[in-house]
Amino acid sequence: MNRDQTVAVTAETQLEKVRARYGLLAVVVSNLAIAAVAIVGVWLLNGDKSVIVGVLTAAFTAVSSMTTAYLGIKAVSNTARSLALSGGGRPRQHSAPAAPPDSADPAAPGAPVAPKAPTTPTAPVPTQHTTPPA
Repeated sequence: MNRDQTVAVTAETQLEKVRARYGLLAVVVSNLAIAAVAIVGVWLLNGDKSVIVGVLTAAFTAVSSMTTAYLGIKAVSNTARSLALSGGGRPRQHSAPAAPPDSADPAAPGAPVAPKAPTTPTAPVPTQHTTPPA
């Protein structure tokens, strides 16, 4: 890896760290805001249990959805990045140049290959015989 590639990888790594920090900060601040609104809402309702349950359920759903979405997106992003850096997880295959079509040697690479004839089974296949009803 030459110097320019090293600098580019370092810059990408720093950018990824900044994205992770600010993404996590956004999730935490949003979760705290949802919790604060839920607490104030419960406090202002003065004991109406059915509405309190609804407010708390909605707050819990919002917090868990947002956190799960952030973590899922982050995991997929990290996986895609690591696959891209490692070459996709499988070796790349380079195709060899094709031989000219007028090649007379049938064993030469790129020469047309005749299709193989289908094989038939050597042993007879047993069949089931049914007797007609009487």
